[in-house]
Amino acid sequence: MIEIVHHTDESTPTTPCLVWPQWDDEALPGELAGALDPADWHGRRRQTALVYGVGAARRTVLLGLGARARASLEVLREMAAVATQRVAELRLEHYTVRVPALDGHDAAQVTQAWLEGALLAAYRFDRFKVTTRDNERVALRTIGVIADAAAAPGIAAARAIVDGVVLARDLANRPPNDLPPAGLAQAATDIAARRGLSATVYGPDVLRAQGFGGILAVGGGSANEPRFIALEYGSPGPDTPTICLVGKGITFDSGGISIKPADGMDAMKMDMGGAAAVLGAIDAVAALGLPLHVVALVASAENMLSGTAYRPGDIVTALSGSTIEVLNTDAEGRIVLADALSYAQRFRPAAVIDLATLTGAITVALGPHAIGLMGNDDALAARVLAAGERSGERAWQLPLWPAYHEMVKSDVADVRNTGGSRAGGAITAAAFLAHFAGDLPWVHLDIAGTAWTDARPKPYTPRGATGVGVRLLIELLRDWRAG
Repeated sequence: MIEIVHHTDESTPTTPCLVWPQWDDEALPGELAGALDPADWHGRRRQTALVYGVGAARRTVLLGLGARARASLEVLREMAAVATQRVAELRLEHYTVRVPALDGHDAAQVTQAWLEGALLAAYRFDRFKVTTRDNERVALRTIGVIADAAAAPGIAAARAIVDGVVLARDLANRPPNDLPPAGLAQAATDIAARRGLSATVYGPDVLRAQGFGGILAVGGGSANEPRFIALEYGSPGPDTPTICLVGKGITFDSGGISIKPADGMDAMKMDMGGAAAVLGAIDAVAALGLPLHVVALVASAENMLSGTAYRPGDIVTALSGSTIEVLNTDAEGRIVLADALSYAQRFRPAAVIDLATLTGAITVALGPHAIGLMGNDDALAARVLAAGERSGERAWQLPLWPAYHEMVKSDVADVRNTGGSRAGGAITAAAFLAHFAGDLPWVHLDIAGTAWTDARPKPYTPRGATGVGVRLLIELLRDWRAG
């Protein structure tokens, strides 16, 4: 864990590296201005310059923030990530940053955003590496923060939120032989033990006894048996609303009998990105001590081929009692979520938000830059969209009109698990889920395009699992009582 040291005095502490962010309309202070030719520094976004021997810092990295008029908290996150990457290139374990001011935002908000970007950019998943190379980067150990005392809550919030994102990234990056459904359940109970949460885990016997037909069907082809996981933070009360977070936990998805192409199938270890996000979120909720009753529900299975695998043409009875016609065994995430959404109704929540790497169709529609949002409650959807804008994990709402619900009606069962064609695939998947959400205020977040990446769409987003959804959920929940 990277340590954060808060410096509130005006003097710059002794440091091996000082990061000095600068707007393009700001004049450099005297010592730094004297160390550079004015023609070499413009303060444009992402511009950096390295200066030695100024003040108490062994070296200073000047970092351009660009135009102040186009600034936002997201810009600061990205620039903080650039700073961390530049320090990594210098192979340093420690640096200090003078946190800039941003119009319209207080010191805590700015410091939180800066540290989110800085810390997330330092993430790496190397637990399975047994050899190292001399040219591998040195791990960052300490970030010093120069900011006034009012920034302290932002430092604490950033620490809790980043820890939740890192937890989610670590879970999703783990290989499927290291994280079957039982392993995911163990990770969840470890969180519960560390944070003082209530934990419930159902194995196959209880799943059969209680009628979790969706999870059992999807997991029936694997030697690694399915699990249903519930973590509970706080307790409900007149002033303590219940929020259910539901995550798809497919620890590996071969597609089942409707098998996927071999190319890219290795990434299907991350098909539990929704589960990882809700577990990371409830970890952060507990660390922050939010005044809510939060329940994280994870439906976990491994979708494999065998003589006991479920088949196209099967009819499955879900926990709610509704029947599902299986047209495609690769549309498995919505089937396990059907059971989890039905289970959520036991808590009579004020809101249900599910996160799932559900459809390739959402990636075609929105690419890697936005989460697909659909739901049955416009007020809840608006709150989630606003939280996405503030957190930098943006979502885009798609329609869920009655015509889409018609597309998932079955001639032989209550619903079918696809719309019968690729057309509107992300929306028909949500229409299927809506059948099981019932009258609860519900929003579905399809994170298939954002949960993992090879392209690094943001400086603080690594290759592999992104941990997307954690920051959005925490932004939503921290603001819940204000809405």
